[in-house]
Amino acid sequence: MTPSTDRIHQLLTDGVRDQVYPGAVWAVGDAAGTRASGAVGVLDPAKPDEPMLPDTVFDVASLTKILAVWSTIGSLWEAGQLPLDVPLDGFWPEVSGHPLGQATARNLLTHTAGVPLRAQLRNLYGTDPTAIREGVLHEALYRRPGEAVEYTDRAALILGYLAEHLSGQPLDQLAAERIWQPLGMGTTRFGPLPADQAPRSAPTELDQDTGSHLRGTAHDFSARLLGGVCGIAGVFSTTDDLARFLRYMLDPTAAPAQPGFGPPWSEESLTVHTGGMKPTRGLFWHPAPGTDPADHVWVHYGFTGTGMWISPKQDRWAILLTNKLYYTRDRQPLTDVRDAFRGLVFD
Repeated sequence: MTPSTDRIHQLLTDGVRDQVYPGAVWAVGDAAGTRASGAVGVLDPAKPDEPMLPDTVFDVASLTKILAVWSTIGSLWEAGQLPLDVPLDGFWPEVSGHPLGQATARNLLTHTAGVPLRAQLRNLYGTDPTAIREGVLHEALYRRPGEAVEYTDRAALILGYLAEHLSGQPLDQLAAERIWQPLGMGTTRFGPLPADQAPRSAPTELDQDTGSHLRGTAHDFSARLLGGVCGIAGVFSTTDDLARFLRYMLDPTAAPAQPGFGPPWSEESLTVHTGGMKPTRGLFWHPAPGTDPADHVWVHYGFTGTGMWISPKQDRWAILLTNKLYYTRDRQPLTDVRDAFRGLVFD
């Protein structure tokens, strides 16, 4: 079934009118490809002659956790380099003898590792990347691993460091070589964007230091502090590239070349791993709000106003990219739009 393009267009146009975001780009498809797509609004309300376009580049924020961390961790798992259920101190010298060594990769992927809930990197460790890495990996746990499900950005930061340790490559190089290039994701990259690409990107939050909205530079402070590359955020991408990624998850024959992860990792991840604990989690993916895990609609959101949904059961994926952070950090207006969008695509 192809959802009503008119109804999606009206929903997202209403969001522009209500100043939920300046503009949005969306796409819906299945294993065969994109079935419907569109763009509404503008990049910057101060420049109404700059429309939002299908190839607009977005700061995808926490979608970095899927595009760069979840995918590369999956490639290491499928290669037999990463046991999910062995305590980290059994194979990662950097955490041996430290509290984090008690946790497993599965704990981190399900947000049950008990690591601190906020990044707060600069306040705790300063600005030196080496000191930040040591501080994060040696920090005391907030609670015992496996005790509760509590979302934390640190899980992705730690897994990014782990991927670098196991592969011997920086995260940006690892993700590009193992995932993005084989999938033909030619625009996807960590920022900051080169000067000739930044004008294609959607501006996000107002930068108090410069008095202008961030454009081509990651909104996330941790990503900026670490030079643009970290497991938390920092990736820029387009709907076309994200569609390639999601389509491959449904049909592994759709990729130009074989990326590092395959169907086993997707199947392992799009499964409940938290038992009766709430909120329910797969491996970095979680059931879409308003759905039951039995509905098999999985989602991941980004703070700047981005989101990706996938349902192997329905053979369907969806993408909604907005720059809602241009206006506000208030989550609720976009939450309502996201839920309605998901309903139009998957219900």
